[in-house]
Amino acid sequence: MYVKKTKIICTISNNNCEPEFLRQLYEAGMNVVRINSAHASLESAQKITDNVRKVSDDIAILIDTKGPEIRLTDMDPEEGIKIKAGDTIEILKNTDGTCNKWTLFTNCKTFVNDVPEGARILIDDGEIELSVEKKTDYKLMCRAANGGTIKGHKSLNVPDVFINLPSVSERDFKFINWAIDADIDFIAHSFVRSKKDLDPIHELLDKRNSHLKIISKIENQAGVDNLEDIINNCYGVMVARGDLGVEIPAEKIPVIQRNIIRRCRERKKPVIIATQMLYSMTEHPRPTRAEVTDVSNAIFQSTDAIMLSGETAFGKYPVESVKTMCKIAKEAESEISVSLDINLKKVSRPVTAVLAKSLVAATQMLPIKAIIFDTQTGRTGRYLSEFRPKIPIFAMCYFQYTKRELALSYDVYPFIFQRQKTKDEYVKKAIAFLESEGRIKNGDMVGIVGGSFFEDDGASFIEIKQVGLSSSAGDMQD
Repeated sequence: MYVKKTKIICTISNNNCEPEFLRQLYEAGMNVVRINSAHASLESAQKITDNVRKVSDDIAILIDTKGPEIRLTDMDPEEGIKIKAGDTIEILKNTDGTCNKWTLFTNCKTFVNDVPEGARILIDDGEIELSVEKKTDYKLMCRAANGGTIKGHKSLNVPDVFINLPSVSERDFKFINWAIDADIDFIAHSFVRSKKDLDPIHELLDKRNSHLKIISKIENQAGVDNLEDIINNCYGVMVARGDLGVEIPAEKIPVIQRNIIRRCRERKKPVIIATQMLYSMTEHPRPTRAEVTDVSNAIFQSTDAIMLSGETAFGKYPVESVKTMCKIAKEAESEISVSLDINLKKVSRPVTAVLAKSLVAATQMLPIKAIIFDTQTGRTGRYLSEFRPKIPIFAMCYFQYTKRELALSYDVYPFIFQRQKTKDEYVKKAIAFLESEGRIKNGDMVGIVGGSFFEDDGASFIEIKQVGLSSSAGDMQD
C-alpha cells in the first residue's frame, strides 16, 4: 500500500484536543502535532501532550515560542477602533498604557526609539498601514494609509527596521523548560533573525542535557539575509509565510521559499512550509485550486513537511483537511525524481553523505525495494531522504526520541530496534523485523547502510542483499 512520503504537521488547540479527535487526524496522515505557545498556557500545552501520548508515542510534538514579537497593549473599547485613510494616530513610548481611538501603546520599550521617521508600521499582518511622519523622544506621529479596525494585542511589523528586542522572553524560557520536562521533540523558535537568537536556547538545552531539537522560523528579512548561519545552528527550518509575507513583498515569497528549501537540502536539514496551505478549508469542505497547487509546488520543490494551522486548530473540517493534504501529496510525489545532484560539501558527515548517495544511485540500476539503516541520531536518514529515492527508507532507531524526530523527514519510516553486537546480526535482525511488519518480503532486494557499532562515527558501509528464507520472522528481535 502506498503511504505518503511528505510529513504533515497539524496545529492543535486545547479547545479541541481529545484523544479520539487526535486519533482521527493520526489515522488520516498526521505525523506531528504543533502547539502554539502564543495561544496556550503551560497547563493547556500539557493537556494536549498527554492526549497525544494516549494516541501514540510515534507522534512527534512541536511547540512554538512567541519570540521577539511586538504587539499592541489592551484596547479600550475591546471591540477596537475604526479609522479611515488619512487619520493621525500617535504611538507612545509607555508600555503600560491602554490603547484608545487616537493613541496606541506597544509591549516594546524601545519601539519609539528604534523606529525612524518615514518607516511603515503594519498592524495585524498588514491589515492597517501607518506611516511615521514625525518623531519625538516619547512618541511617533503617524498617518493611516488605509481604513479599517485596530484591535488590542494585534501584531506590529516594521519592514526593514531592526527593533531591539530580546530573542527569548521569560515566557519563552518557561515553555522551553516545560518542553524539556515533558519530553517534547521540537521547539520552533519564532522570528529568528540570526544565529545569536538561537544561542540562549542552545545554552539552556546544553545545560539541561536535552535532546530537544530547534526549528528556526524564518519570518523576516533579517532571517532571510542570515539564513546560512541560521541553518548551520539548528536542526531544521520552517518557512513561516504569514509574517514573512508582511515583512517582505508578497511576490518575493515564492522565490524565497524555493531558495530556503534548496539551501536546507544542501545542509541535509528538514524544512517545513507553513501558513494558509489549505486556508479555505477552515470554513469549506474543499480547497481552492490555488491551494492545491501551492501544496503541490512545495512538494515539487522538495519540502520535507507541510503544515496546517487554523485548518486543524479551529476549522470546521480538520480531518478532511489532513485527508485532502494526503491526496495532494501522493499525487505530487508520483512525479518526484531521484535527486543525485545535491551538493555534498555542506554536510557534517561527508562519508555518510557519499554512502547515502551511492546507495540511492544503486536503486536506479538494481531492483532494490527498500533502504534500511540503523541510527542513534537520525542523521543517515536525513541524508538518504534528500536524494529522494523512489523506494521507502526504513529507520531502525535505538531511541524513541530519534524515531519521533524522523517524523519530520521525507519518506523515512522509523521503528524502534535493539542495538546488535555485529554488522551481520544487525542486517539479519533488521530484515527479519521488516518482514514480520509486512514491509518487505522473501525474494526482495534491499539496500542496507550502517556504521561502526557502539561508536558514534556515522555510517561506514553499505550492503545490497536478497531477502532469503534465513531471514524469517522467527528470528525477529523482540
